[in-house]
Amino acid sequence: MSTPRNGGHSTRRGSKDGIPLGRIAGIPVYLAYSWFIIAAFTVIVYGPALLIREHSLGIAAYFVAFAYAVLLALSVLVHELAHALSAKAFNWPTEKIVLNLWGGHTQFESFIASPGRSVVVALAGPAANFVLAGGAWLVLQTGIFTGAGDTLTNIFMWANFLIGIFNVLPGLPLDGGRLVESAVWKATGSQEKGTVAAGWAGRIIVIVLVVWIVVLPVLSGNTPDLSYMLVTLLVCSFLWMGASGAIQQATLRGRLPLVSAAALAEPAVGIPNSATVADVLRVAPYGTPAVVICGPDGRPQGLVDPHATAAVPPSQVYTTLVTAVSTPLAEGAYVPWSSSGQELIQYLAQLSGTEYAVVDEVGTVMGLLRQQAVVTAITGKVARRSGRP
Repeated sequence: MSTPRNGGHSTRRGSKDGIPLGRIAGIPVYLAYSWFIIAAFTVIVYGPALLIREHSLGIAAYFVAFAYAVLLALSVLVHELAHALSAKAFNWPTEKIVLNLWGGHTQFESFIASPGRSVVVALAGPAANFVLAGGAWLVLQTGIFTGAGDTLTNIFMWANFLIGIFNVLPGLPLDGGRLVESAVWKATGSQEKGTVAAGWAGRIIVIVLVVWIVVLPVLSGNTPDLSYMLVTLLVCSFLWMGASGAIQQATLRGRLPLVSAAALAEPAVGIPNSATVADVLRVAPYGTPAVVICGPDGRPQGLVDPHATAAVPPSQVYTTLVTAVSTPLAEGAYVPWSSSGQELIQYLAQLSGTEYAVVDEVGTVMGLLRQQAVVTAITGKVARRSGRP
C-alpha cells in the first residue's frame, strides 16, 4: 500500500513511527509497535494448530509460529520496497516504509502522478509477492527442506501468493484499486473522480467478503471458525476505513478549486490607524463593507467592530480614533487576492487567527476572508461569495 504525502519531515520519527530498522536503498524502514500485536496473535492462533499437526515440535511450534510472523513481515517489506523502488524510477521521493498491524505502507513525500505511472507503482507490490511465491515453490520442488523448514517454506509460498491476489482486488485501499482509479481518471480527466470510484469499489469488496466468509456460512447452518471470522472482520473494517478515507480525501481535493480568496472574501476597505470613527461611518455607514485598519506601512493591523462603532456617541465620532473600536488581526494575517486552492490552504495554515485581510498586488485591502468561509467551502457547503469591490 502506498500513501502520498506533502510536507516536511518529523524530527522525532523514530518514536512516532516505531522501531527504526535502518535504511534500504536510502529509504528509512520502521517497525511499528502495533506489529507485535499481529505477531502475538499469530503465535497464539497458529502455534497450537501447528503443534496438533507436528507433535514432535513440542514448544518449538510456538517459535515456528513466530518465525511465520517474521516471514510475513519480510514479505510485506519486499512488497513495500517494490512500491518505493518503482516510484524511484519516476523520481518520486519515498519518505519512509512502515511495517505495522495491518501489514505496512509506503509513504511518499510528494509526486506528480499520471494514470499509467500510478498503476505501475501500485502493481509493483503484488508482483513482488508473486515472485516470492514462485521462488518458494521452486525451493519446495528441490526437497532440500524437511520438517519445520518445509512447513515454513510452504506457508511462505501461500502467504505471498494470497497477499498478491488480495492486493490486486480492484478497490482502494488495495493496490488493485489504482487500476479502477486510473481507468476512471483516464476516461474523465479527473483523478478525484477516479479515487472516489475506486473507494466505492473497495466498499463493495468489503461487503462481498463479509457476506461470503461470514454471513453465508452462518445462514447455511455452519459455525465459522471464531479466529478466522475475527480476522476477516478486522481486515474488512480496515479496508472499509481505508476506502472511506480515500473517498473523503478525493472529495475534499475536488473542492479545492472552490477555495479562492477572491471568491470567498467579503467586501472590505482599508483605512489608516490614524482615522477616526467618523471616517469609518463615512465608508461603512451601515456596518458594511468590513473595515480593516492599516499601519503606516500599509499592512493590515486590525478589524473595526461595527457594534463598538455604533456605540460611540455622535458627539465623539470625530475625536475617537478607529483603534478604539477595533480588534487586532494576528500578525501577518493578510493573503493575496489571487491565492486559491492548495496554495491558499497551505498559506492560511501558517497564519494565526480566524480573519484575514485580502490584498491586491500593491497591498490595497480588497476584502476580508473569514476562516469559516474556507471551512464551509472545503466541506461542501455553499460559502458566501462576492465580486471584487
